[in-house]
Amino acid sequence: MSVYKVNRVAESFNITGKGDSPFWNKANVLSGFQSPWDSEVIKPIKFKAVHSTDYLFFCFRVEDANVHIDKTDDTKASINNSDRVELFFRQDKNLDPYYCLEIDPSPRVMDFKAQPNRQFDFNWNWPKDDIEVKSSFDDSGFTVEGAISKASLKALKLINNNSIEAGIYRAKYNLQHDGSYEPTWITWVNPNTEMPDFHIASSFGVLHLGE
Repeated sequence: MSVYKVNRVAESFNITGKGDSPFWNKANVLSGFQSPWDSEVIKPIKFKAVHSTDYLFFCFRVEDANVHIDKTDDTKASINNSDRVELFFRQDKNLDPYYCLEIDPSPRVMDFKAQPNRQFDFNWNWPKDDIEVKSSFDDSGFTVEGAISKASLKALKLINNNSIEAGIYRAKYNLQHDGSYEPTWITWVNPNTEMPDFHIASSFGVLHLGE
């Protein structure tokens, strides 16, 4: 299973949505994203994470000057039709349950609880006092930055032996000739499936919390 080491920082910090805190200099950079189901070149994506005593911090940097955001409304359905980055967390390989955070560049968050075979509970939300997400745009792309309390991760039984089993993904929506948009599915770990599928055990890796 692929492992990303989450380095420890001495104290918590305020996120800005720009990924500009000096604490990010302590993070390892994850850049090996792929779309096993698509032959097109993937525009660069960088993921970073660090942790403090109280928080897991994450940051996505996506190089993409042509971002699609469905602004029909603010429902989870609109987020689902937008370019976004995604973090999934599971207790174990049984995926019973696992928790999903899908975040568009606005940033709007589609958070839900899931069980095997795509049983989704969209009425579930990550406790609002335990997560903060901010974002920013520039000429070459966007940044999504977040902080999740370790208290909430522990309450959901997602930290075990200083490790968090996680999926790290991106959905890129591409304009088609008929005016519709179709997604390219991008992942950190190749799940080795014939069709795109993140909702299976083989799409997860490990975030190891360093001392």
